[in-house]
Amino acid sequence: MRKHKGLMVISILVFAFLFIPLIIIAVTAFGSESTITFPIHGFSLQWFVNVFESESFMSSLALSGEIALLATLLALLVGVPAAYALARYSVIGKKFLKSFFLSPTIIPGIVVGYALYQYVVLTLNFPVFESLLLGHFLVVLPYVIRIVGSSLDQFDFAIEEAALSLGCQKGQAFFKVVLPNITSGISAAFMLSFINSFNNIPVSMFLTGPGVTTLPTTLMNYIEYNYDPTVSAVSVLLMVATIVIMFIVEKTLGISALAK
Repeated sequence: MRKHKGLMVISILVFAFLFIPLIIIAVTAFGSESTITFPIHGFSLQWFVNVFESESFMSSLALSGEIALLATLLALLVGVPAAYALARYSVIGKKFLKSFFLSPTIIPGIVVGYALYQYVVLTLNFPVFESLLLGHFLVVLPYVIRIVGSSLDQFDFAIEEAALSLGCQKGQAFFKVVLPNITSGISAAFMLSFINSFNNIPVSMFLTGPGVTTLPTTLMNYIEYNYDPTVSAVSVLLMVATIVIMFIVEKTLGISALAK
């Protein structure tokens, strides 16, 4: 009983450590003062109005969503077949390939961003948007391969072989048998990749340029010269958006499905 009580206390402290800062940020977003203060001394929605009236915030929000969506879709197009090949076949250098695909998560993001800036921007002279998209694609690809690969490790390939023995073509067996059984893994990979791309800062710092700035970079630049609750309002809006997405996933797939 003492062990259970001790574990409960530790769990409560961990949750408090994680959620209290979020609560403070949410409260400060409704403050009437011109600077971020807690507790607030008045109620105001003007900071949310500032967010929607700010051209820089709205344009960077649209860009972050576009980059995150495109990078995630590209990562799925590459990562799902790669994860399938690694799980299904005895590929030469399988361990090396897995380490290679997961290397962007091992190397610090700022190193990846600097390397891409030196090679893609300065050497190859890629446009800013394409460079940013390539950087985010490399950042989220390991998440797709790892999560989809975990789903494929639990998949019984005898089902696919049975479909092939019954006359199903290889491509048909993949789309009709394999993919439906790893839908939860693909959905989880999509969500995690999208969120990581949307919130990425290290790579974005090196690859953004004039007129092409992601929301996290815009927030950092804004905080450098301003300390009003507009940033808190943006954070609240992002938290609400995340809650809405999780609610939709729960009603469609079920949160338990993403854990499979």
